[in-house]
Amino acid sequence: MAAKEQVCIAVEAPGFSPAKPRSTLAGFSLGEPGLKPPFSSRPFGTAEAVPFHPFFGASLPRTSIRLGCRLNNLLLLVLLFASVAIAQDNIRSKQSVPGNSAPWSNQQKAEMADSVRRDFLHAWNGYKQYAWGHDELKPLSKSYRDWYGISLLMTPVDALDTMLLMGLKNEAKEDRQLIDKKLSFDQDIYVKNFEITIRLLGGLLSSYQLSGDKRLLALADDLGERLLPAFNSPTGMPYVYVNLKTGIVRGVESNPAEIGSLLLEFGTLSKLTGKPVYYDKAKRALVEVYNRRSPIGLVGSSINVETGKWIDTTSHISGGIDSYYEYLLKCSILFGDKDCERMWKTSIAAVNKYVADETPNGLWYAQVSMNTGARISTHYGALDAFFPAELALSGDLDRAERLQESSYKMWTTFGVEPEEMDYSTMKITSPGYELRPEIIESTYYLCYFTGEPRYLDMGKTFFDSLEKCCRTDAGFAALVNVETKEKRDDMESFFLAETLKYLYVLFAPKSTLDLHKVVFNTEAHPMRRTW
Repeated sequence: MAAKEQVCIAVEAPGFSPAKPRSTLAGFSLGEPGLKPPFSSRPFGTAEAVPFHPFFGASLPRTSIRLGCRLNNLLLLVLLFASVAIAQDNIRSKQSVPGNSAPWSNQQKAEMADSVRRDFLHAWNGYKQYAWGHDELKPLSKSYRDWYGISLLMTPVDALDTMLLMGLKNEAKEDRQLIDKKLSFDQDIYVKNFEITIRLLGGLLSSYQLSGDKRLLALADDLGERLLPAFNSPTGMPYVYVNLKTGIVRGVESNPAEIGSLLLEFGTLSKLTGKPVYYDKAKRALVEVYNRRSPIGLVGSSINVETGKWIDTTSHISGGIDSYYEYLLKCSILFGDKDCERMWKTSIAAVNKYVADETPNGLWYAQVSMNTGARISTHYGALDAFFPAELALSGDLDRAERLQESSYKMWTTFGVEPEEMDYSTMKITSPGYELRPEIIESTYYLCYFTGEPRYLDMGKTFFDSLEKCCRTDAGFAALVNVETKEKRDDMESFFLAETLKYLYVLFAPKSTLDLHKVVFNTEAHPMRRTW
């Protein structure tokens, strides 16, 4: 489907709204101090004449009065215990989600932004010392990892725009020199189209827009050309892998996220180079997924890109589907694409109707059948925590804030969020932590659109947890288990591209990035409409 040139859709930023009150203590009154039991003018148990009772008159036997007094006292005790229970629940709620946060001064925010910048430099310097010229640092063994046996400079490209936003001019300069000297896509290797698009193509494009360095745009154009053969399937949905030198493709089983999360990058490349093919290929892929939604409007977890048949019909907002929804919304904003706007509105209505789960434990999003909406499981995890950001960006602040409270509960319950848990039991089903950014991303969006200081408090909680549980002397490490806090020898490039970037812009001046003019791709690379 050809791209349609449209006027950019303006998403109004919700104005400041004061913090909504959380659950409050019920107003039980136990009467004035020193009052006697209500059925007697004298202390309970004295052998005086039967007093007049306002409901039963004066003929009520003493035994009934005594029984009534005991029942009344019992009722008072029940009310007292209920008050205590509600108060304790309220305290736990306030501990889970800081709802009465004090405002942050500009100095406090600046100090936190500086602390995040120092953590970035700590991680970057570890990469420089032990993994320079390679894809990623292994922070425990102080060695490196290359994704495909040949380095594509995953961390340097992914991290460059974070340096530019943080004002780290010297580090950005040496990074660009490394990219100029060593980065070549003329490699006989099969790469994953989705990961290379969001990390490298997205990183090159955003860094070009931030720096004006045309060498970065030239690299992006070269990479885009080499990735295009991935779209040559019978359906137009891309294959999973493509060889950068030969254009040979492989991998027919894909998912909505990997198929539908390409248009921000290829669309921006199209606008900046004047080559419509980039936009057309990526948009067709997105539309082909949407056109295969179920009668109730949901998509599944995996699909064959050659036959267009669903393989797994489980629907959710987690990994494998997540950024498909994200790109429907964001492409409608960045490109003014009315098709994407319509697809987003239809899709989010179905998701909120069938996948959202209102429970006594808060708002969550579950796994359901894409065909019937029947509940399959109540799992929720680190990747799901991106969704409050999209809800906030779309203007649905009520759901966004309530879902963020659930995500925050997931983090504070274990000290660090697990990869996945069962929200019906609050038990972990996948115990690792990959240094993921999604919960911080949502915190940033909510802080930006509401101005409420409790989101700064949340950010401070995440920062402190990373410092306490993940920092090493060479960088930051993922966790094998969030309960034991055992570390794993891995620091993916997205920690520098996303996690620390979102933490930084959360505390940096609001003018650092304008969410009315900039759209983040799913790797936190900001794209700006300049066409």
